[in-house]
Amino acid sequence: MRAALHLLLFLVFPPLLMGVINRVKAAFAGRRGPPVLQLYFDLWKLLRKGAVYSTTTTWIFRAGPVVSLAATLVAGLLMPLGGGLPAPFAFPGDVILFAYLLATARFATVLAALDTGSSFEGMGASREVTFSALAEPALFLSIAALALARQSISWTSILSGQMAAWHLFGPAMAMLIGALVLVALAENSRIPFDDPTTHLELTMVHEVMILDHSGPDLAMILYGASLKLFLLGAIVVRLAFPFEASVPGHVALFVAGLLVYAVVMGVIESTFARLRMDRIPQILIAASVFAALAVAVILVRVNA
Repeated sequence: MRAALHLLLFLVFPPLLMGVINRVKAAFAGRRGPPVLQLYFDLWKLLRKGAVYSTTTTWIFRAGPVVSLAATLVAGLLMPLGGGLPAPFAFPGDVILFAYLLATARFATVLAALDTGSSFEGMGASREVTFSALAEPALFLSIAALALARQSISWTSILSGQMAAWHLFGPAMAMLIGALVLVALAENSRIPFDDPTTHLELTMVHEVMILDHSGPDLAMILYGASLKLFLLGAIVVRLAFPFEASVPGHVALFVAGLLVYAVVMGVIESTFARLRMDRIPQILIAASVFAALAVAVILVRVNA
């Protein structure tokens, strides 16, 4: 029953986060904005369309969206949702596999962009890889800090059960939440790192990589992006609400936390401007510094 509820929440809920973010951004701009369920409608429409492929592309271009979505889905099976829904698959070291699965999804998208033979998409791919290389240290250091605090290298052990994190490692947890929010914004190409609605050639990053995708391929990319936002948000929500309750209480708290997470994302995107390219590495390095400081604080506390 818990496994079925985990899969239902993981597969159905993520597109809703994108809808909440867009509605928050529209409210800040004084507009009504699209419906909260707009991404569901878009995915259904794209799945019913045909895909158009350039004659210069190979099987790599067609495999990119499939591999990217598959890797993200497998990563979701390793992540417990709240404290009441354990991961369907859990083993020591799954935190490392989780990070590399997200990297595999990104790598497949980059290869598909390069396979088009377009210098424009190649430019976006190079920027995507550069920013991701700067975001990965923050993610791995955050994982290391959580593993030290919980004395485990499995997501199920780290994020499940009663977490005595805040009264033992309060400052470290606050820094980890800040670092992971920055990683989530960078990994999902959101403002202030990228603008998913831009059409300016010199500033496009992720959007330029998927310009040649259409139909079901584009649907898989958009759905995979919402899944990634959901997974990184699941870690943040669990750290922010480390409480133990019954399964219905956990699910309700987890869903409420994710909605708050989406609102915060929308507020950030509405109140910050897109950063200049030379400023993005500085912010990502700052996220790594936050995570490294959290590791140091936890080490001192554990060895005290």
